[in-house]
Amino acid sequence: MHFRPLPGITIAAAILLAFLIGLGVWQLQRLQWKLALIDQVNNNLTAPPLPLDRILALGPDAQYHRVALAGRFDNTKEAFIYGIGVEGAPVFHDVVPFTTDDGRALLIDRGIVPRDLRDPATRPRGIVSGETRIVGVWRAPDTGGTFTPPPDLKSRIWFDRDTAAIAKNLDVKLSQPALIEADATPNPGGWPRGGQTVVTFRNEHLQYAITWFLMAAGLLAVYIAYHVSVGRLTIGKKS
Repeated sequence: MHFRPLPGITIAAAILLAFLIGLGVWQLQRLQWKLALIDQVNNNLTAPPLPLDRILALGPDAQYHRVALAGRFDNTKEAFIYGIGVEGAPVFHDVVPFTTDDGRALLIDRGIVPRDLRDPATRPRGIVSGETRIVGVWRAPDTGGTFTPPPDLKSRIWFDRDTAAIAKNLDVKLSQPALIEADATPNPGGWPRGGQTVVTFRNEHLQYAITWFLMAAGLLAVYIAYHVSVGRLTIGKKS
């Protein structure tokens, strides 16, 4: 084999090849990180619930941990977060302030109700009064994106989990900005229906890694083919 590489093209190709391979390796590292994160979240969701103080001590790592609370709902203040049910119909997450026995205010997503049961008067059995113990999943708030509709303040309907804005509208001073999503323990009358926590992590790192490695292979193939076409790379004996 005889190979006389063109210096400029070779340097440029080597830099680009290293860049593409580096991106592929980085995506493989991201894949391992994402798999570990998914495994940790699944462990959190199946572990015994923690008391509130233990949850608070975790800081940002409290996300998706189960928490046990004791206190009372303030059923005079209620808001809703719009969602889509499993059959594609609109549903509303019933968000109610909850004051713990030691006086800390939190927002509880008690679960979903259909449109025709949004008015609490239509589900009086589901209004829980008095001392209550609940278990839920600790979720960080979010404020939606550019295309998220603004809240319907008159009807107290939000389209994201902006707990600060919800609390302000309800005139509640939150101890923590989190939203606790109640577990699937049935409520009287069947509504709201808890256990609506959905864990979805976009995980396309393997596809991305394969794409970068294929691009690197394609670049190498083009580089070799070009040098063959201009007679700078020959296989076998020189004639």
